[in-house]
Amino acid sequence: QVQLVESGGGLVQAGGSLRLSCAASGRAFSSYNLGWFRQAPGKEREFVAIISRIGGSTYYADSVKGRFTISRDNAKNTLYLQMNSLKPDDTAVYYCVASRMVGSGVTEYDYRGQGTQVTVSS
Repeated sequence: QVQLVESGGGLVQAGGSLRLSCAASGRAFSSYNLGWFRQAPGKEREFVAIISRIGGSTYYADSVKGRFTISRDNAKNTLYLQMNSLKPDDTAVYYCVASRMVGSGVTEYDYRGQGTQVTVSS
């Protein structure tokens, strides 16, 4: 069983920062690449970032490259997304995902958490 539980969302002003966390089951860490998707109201879900299971390579959507950083702490089975220079367009529900895919073009995932709301005010 793969379990993913996000935390760390909230309301922040444009230009501010937030760090999202995802507590993942051990099987998630050992068997899947872990990443983040987001979905804004009325929009399609969007790939944000992913970190590979082997080697820890990272990949980002162009819209967040240079502002967001994905990382993981294997000892704590926790995935992070550090979000800096936030913009109102970053407002969305952010989901932690476990995927067999890896790369900047990830479109599918096998498991998803319940999501955490990020709201960026202008």
